Amino acid sequence: MHIRDLPYPDPGDPDVRSGPRFLLWLGRNQLRGQLASMSWGLLHQCSLAGLPPAVGLAVQAVVDRSGSRLAWAGGLIAALGVLMAVGDTMLHRTAITNWITAAARVQQLLARKTAELGSALTRRVAAGEVVAVSTGDVEKIGWFVEALSRFAASAAALVLICVGLVLYLPSLGVLVAVSVPLLALAVLPLLPRATRRADLQREKAGKATELASDTVAGLRVLRGIGGEELFLGRYRRASQEVREAAVRSARMWSLISAIQVLLPGVLLISLVVYGAALARDGRIEVGQLVTVYSAATLLLFPLRHFEEIAMAYSFSRPSAQRAVRVLSLRRTTEPSGVDAVPAVDGAPTGDLYDPATGLMAPAGLFTAVVCGDPDEAGRLAERLGGHAQADTDPDGDGPAAAAGGAAAGSTDRETAARRAPSVLLGGVPLDELPLDAARTAVLVQDKDPVLLSGTLHELLDVPSSGRVTAEDALTAAQCADVLDSLAQASVATDGDPMTTRITERGRSLSGGQRQRLALARSLVADPEALVLDEPTSAVDSHTEARVAAGIKALRQGRTTVAFASSPLLLDLADRVVLVRRGTVVAVGGHRELLHTDPRYRAVVTRETDDEIEAPTPRGATGTIEEIEERA
Repeated sequence: MHIRDLPYPDPGDPDVRSGPRFLLWLGRNQLRGQLASMSWGLLHQCSLAGLPPAVGLAVQAVVDRSGSRLAWAGGLIAALGVLMAVGDTMLHRTAITNWITAAARVQQLLARKTAELGSALTRRVAAGEVVAVSTGDVEKIGWFVEALSRFAASAAALVLICVGLVLYLPSLGVLVAVSVPLLALAVLPLLPRATRRADLQREKAGKATELASDTVAGLRVLRGIGGEELFLGRYRRASQEVREAAVRSARMWSLISAIQVLLPGVLLISLVVYGAALARDGRIEVGQLVTVYSAATLLLFPLRHFEEIAMAYSFSRPSAQRAVRVLSLRRTTEPSGVDAVPAVDGAPTGDLYDPATGLMAPAGLFTAVVCGDPDEAGRLAERLGGHAQADTDPDGDGPAAAAGGAAAGSTDRETAARRAPSVLLGGVPLDELPLDAARTAVLVQDKDPVLLSGTLHELLDVPSSGRVTAEDALTAAQCADVLDSLAQASVATDGDPMTTRITERGRSLSGGQRQRLALARSLVADPEALVLDEPTSAVDSHTEARVAAGIKALRQGRTTVAFASSPLLLDLADRVVLVRRGTVVAVGGHRELLHTDPRYRAVVTRETDDEIEAPTPRGATGTIEEIEERA
């Protein structure tokens, strides 16, 4: 696989049983690249190993005053130099290719999983950890895949050199052959401690990254309550802990490096002393001593790869474990099979029905849903879109449980949501549809939608039916003031708001402006069923009324569900549904429910318990709890 072939048409189905298994799966999927890198590494190492005999021949030719043998040795050294240059160049090229392609494969897998899970991802894994996995961890995983082939080439070269020295000069070759395995394995007792320190460093770094991410996301709120210094102090303490852990880890790796310099030095000194004694006694020639000494010196180079592979594995194993924790998340149910996958054009139509709550959104109508609990409204909105809670390992013994039991910390409501029957669209379970078809049929807009950076034209350039233009969607969402502000900011684009760049997450816009642009984007998509979670929570009452009217007019004949508690929006809905504690308890018009259902009135008008006790229809007085018991 070449870099020009990226991205992969299909990154594959990873082995997510553990971090090491995931690393093995990555290496196995790049077997051709690994073999190519190993082959070039062997050429480079063997050419390097050929220099000592060539130098020994040259020295002996000078001692024997043989010009022909000296010329022959010089030509051999020149040829070996060319082979070394070619091998080293191609080794670097193939090894870096392995690194980049492995990192790209992991990034594709993470992107695919993120698109599959949607907002359910951040409820299972902290946002900071997702950022750490998709940035630093990806590079560390790629580093191990890249170092693996070079390590294999070095290990093979060590074996060949040791065997050659034993055959060439047994008296010194045996000493080198016995010493090299001891040198390679001398640092093994220190690796567990070094690995633990490196793991602790990355754990603290991940927490610091998570804290920084959460702080940046909530900076506006922190400024409002004066909490910047508090969070700054927390981040300073977290960063100091990362620094201390990094220093402790570096000390251990420095000790390992020192041992790998000290012990080979002892070997070389012993080799020189013993070899000089043999040469003095006439048992070996001077050229032979130079050859063995040069070969032993060059052995230090491949030995360094043993330290590198140990360090690469130490850094990549926890990174792979974090990647596995994300990649092991699953939807509640998967599509039943390839044969059951319908085409996008054949996506089901009809009523949107949730068997778990009894919520029915008739086809072609504007249905408003009122929930007393905003969190319950958010969960129900995601259920309607087929975005059920992601499940990891139902048996509790998989990677998620080993990583801290993310699923074990879920609430009873989340467990019930996973076991609840699927939402139906036109009688077809959404969970049995392929993800693309389900999201084409039902689109859910969160209460806190995200705007990607780019121009307004790019923001509204989304897959759609083509029935709704960008201008109609912007008009229905009451984005005139947003267009004016973007036009004023588009000095370089002749005042065209559609070509004005929107900053990351729309930070240059107000909360209401971001919310209305996100609504316009959802309206342009024109799905069969559109689910809106508090679509007007960040705008004033006058704008809210116009937005609600625009939604109803533009979505005429299409199924629309809006979770809200604003009377202005509820009054425009074709039907209103009251959901309490996960069950539909009342259905009707807004004005009708205001007069007949005190529970509905309490949520919509924000009445207190004392106000609820005022005269109401017979048998409907009392506190919320008493009313719920009678209901």
